[in-house]
Amino acid sequence: MAEAPVPRLDGAAIQIKNLLYVFAGYGTIDYVHSHVDIYNFTDNTWGGRFDISKEMAHSHLGMATDGRYIYVVTGQYGPQCRGPTARNFVLDTEKKEWHDLPHLPVPRYAPATQLWRCRLHVMGGSKEDHHEPGLEHWSLAVKDGRALEKEWRGEIPIPRGGPHRFVGHLSKKFHLTFNVVITILLSNYQVIEYGLVLFPMISLLSLVVKRVILWSNLDHQFSSVSEEMRVAAAPLKGASISIDQSSQSELQEHVVCSDVYTLDNVMKWKELLTMLKPDSHIEFAWEWSVLGRMPFRIKTTLVGYWNGWFYFTSGQRDKGPNDPAPKKVVGCMWRTELHL
Repeated sequence: MAEAPVPRLDGAAIQIKNLLYVFAGYGTIDYVHSHVDIYNFTDNTWGGRFDISKEMAHSHLGMATDGRYIYVVTGQYGPQCRGPTARNFVLDTEKKEWHDLPHLPVPRYAPATQLWRCRLHVMGGSKEDHHEPGLEHWSLAVKDGRALEKEWRGEIPIPRGGPHRFVGHLSKKFHLTFNVVITILLSNYQVIEYGLVLFPMISLLSLVVKRVILWSNLDHQFSSVSEEMRVAAAPLKGASISIDQSSQSELQEHVVCSDVYTLDNVMKWKELLTMLKPDSHIEFAWEWSVLGRMPFRIKTTLVGYWNGWFYFTSGQRDKGPNDPAPKKVVGCMWRTELHL
């Protein structure tokens, strides 16, 4: 598929209908992008580039949408490992206009963000030192891209803090008996049957599918049952590179968990069955429903689903089939036919 205009790592992405909005991210460790690229699923083209707000963070963003407005929360401002910001913004995708939202009470890296009951919920993330996990949970009433309150409201803290997690919203329209907000720390598990087909946080990277699944990119094709892909993907552990025994010595403070929680109508957290393996960096790549393998390992990839095809783009590849260490930041786009 058409490659993204620029390679990016730790960017963000939101899909609205047939358009995938891809935000900012690292180009290199010393350079961050300050614009939005738009991919059109219907004609396989990139276009409509425009700048982000000058005060907006460049990576580790929290993000949610109501179908027109995209709410952007905190994140890291600048390259390297710079500090986070408490600034928040909203994008009107029809007018390509940015507007301010009230500041979060404190800066955060990569908080879980979701719209629920007309409120923008922000949970967890990392604190200003990059390492200490935040447990705080705030919400803000919003409507049509505008804040209805001047300050964020404190909510019940999350059971386990940390960044780079997915939060999904399942409602009655999906034939459930109650509304829930699911905060997922990790994936690499089987389908969680709650009636929402896009919710399963399964890693297409590490398990063999029960049917052939083809990923296509320009002149290359890989099959989940082909020997080439088995070799390329054999050591995979999850939707991003998990920390194993060999790398723990280098990242003593980087802990990856496998907890799953729900927040019910009476605002109480309940713990669900944990994932089989820990995983991280999945906040913008959560739409799994069929087990399979991707063509290669990739970290913080960005995904979308349109008209029976599942897409992923951008992120950071590893050094090779036998070395999960991070290497090249890419902008490639792949897709596979996937009927949900």
